Amino acid sequence: MSSLTSSRTGRALITAFLFLTRLPMPKLDCYEPADSGRAFPLFPLVGLVIGALLTLTAMVLAPVLPAGVIAAIVVILWVLVTGGLHLDGLGDSADGWLAGGDKERTLEIMKDPRSGSAAVVIIGCLLLLKYSALSELIEQQHWWALCLAPVLSRAMSLLLLLTTPYVSHKGIAEDFLKHASRQRMRLSVGLSWILAAAILPLPQTLILMALVAILFAGLRALMIKRLDGATGDTSGALIEVMEAAVLIACLVNV
Repeated sequence: MSSLTSSRTGRALITAFLFLTRLPMPKLDCYEPADSGRAFPLFPLVGLVIGALLTLTAMVLAPVLPAGVIAAIVVILWVLVTGGLHLDGLGDSADGWLAGGDKERTLEIMKDPRSGSAAVVIIGCLLLLKYSALSELIEQQHWWALCLAPVLSRAMSLLLLLTTPYVSHKGIAEDFLKHASRQRMRLSVGLSWILAAAILPLPQTLILMALVAILFAGLRALMIKRLDGATGDTSGALIEVMEAAVLIACLVNV
């Protein structure tokens, strides 16, 4: 275990899991900002582990419980494993967009730890959408969809931060971006899509890519228009929307 916490790769992997999940991890004796930068390209890998955990849970429960009940358990587990991190970003973004009129006011509202009515509504709708899609995917035993959703959503969050200015000064992702290798981030995004193409039939891969591209372009345009860029909260919101989009795209019959 000590070799894992002493190597650069091991420290980066631990940092990625500590940031994105609530899974038990070895303790890092001395945190270094560079650990965050090296952790960034590993985000889709963390997503793959989350997806594998969700898939394994669903497969184990499939013989003994109805699909709807399993879907509810998977949604709850999904929230617990991630600590609701990205849901919090989604809620903060919804509050900021509803009540904020300009960039400064929107950012101020997004930093407020309290949740408004917009946050409650949008989080409820998103979880309902995930639950409905998961019910069908589990019924059809499309286990690969549960693995792909956490991977591709985190890959697209990397793409967002690669292509969009980061406007939240002293934000939680600042150290990640300051020390991150852009080349490794791009490679991570590319490998995530190669994985999707290897798992899915070509027509479904194209549908998935089209839906994700449209949503990504639309959400990014909203961020640029309102904030002149992205923040940690809007990146979390993107992850949640992309997870739901991947689940839905995997249900399209072609």
